[in-house]
Amino acid sequence: MSAPAANPPAANRPVANRPVAAEDVHCLVVAKAPVPGLAKTRLGASVGAAAAADLAAAALLDTLRVCGEVFAPERRFLALTGDLADAARSSDLEAAVESWTVLAQRGSDFSARLAAAHADVQAMRQGPVLQLGMDTPHVHAGLLAEVCTQLASCDAVLGPAADGGWWALAMNDPTAAHVLAGIPTSTSQTGRLTLAALRQEGLRVSLAATLVDVDTHDDAVTVAHAAPHTLFAAAWQQAGRWSA
Repeated sequence: MSAPAANPPAANRPVANRPVAAEDVHCLVVAKAPVPGLAKTRLGASVGAAAAADLAAAALLDTLRVCGEVFAPERRFLALTGDLADAARSSDLEAAVESWTVLAQRGSDFSARLAAAHADVQAMRQGPVLQLGMDTPHVHAGLLAEVCTQLASCDAVLGPAADGGWWALAMNDPTAAHVLAGIPTSTSQTGRLTLAALRQEGLRVSLAATLVDVDTHDDAVTVAHAAPHTLFAAAWQQAGRWSA
């Protein structure tokens, strides 16, 4: 996946090896409104559509909360598809995003929407971006700060997911996010293909900690027990699945 001419070559991009702290980085959360029947359908097969949407809403709230602990309001961006008014925990979610800049996702598929979200943030504010989704409610502030710090010695940081995907991508120069378009998502090869595309772009890539992201019943069990203090864990217990 070579870069189109409109994108600057890696040699002309900002050089790493400079101090990077969380206050220098923009946070981009890419999320789907947790509407019953549309959110977490694989998980819904075992717990039901309503419970799956509630779990997705809890995971998104956990994610927004922890990002709020690390990033200032003017550096928080939420790329959203769907309507929060139709979502589980709609009132809580609408209140939580009041301190975020909410952008509508655009693109023909999820990989294109990821690339477009980075471009939309850069059109509003220049600088490094850390992007994550809503499937890792157990992520904590220390880990997000660590990913930001890693950018001091590389061009990009990729956080692998245990299922072969990835949970986070941070870049000093987010214009390189154009390489995400066209990479198959939600497969066991997504992480490997993303890493290869970033390196083919000429970027020095470091890896962050590997996390489980919540797609299935077993994932939910693992994450709920790993972070029992979260809204997600409470929702899992309320669903009667704590020991399942």
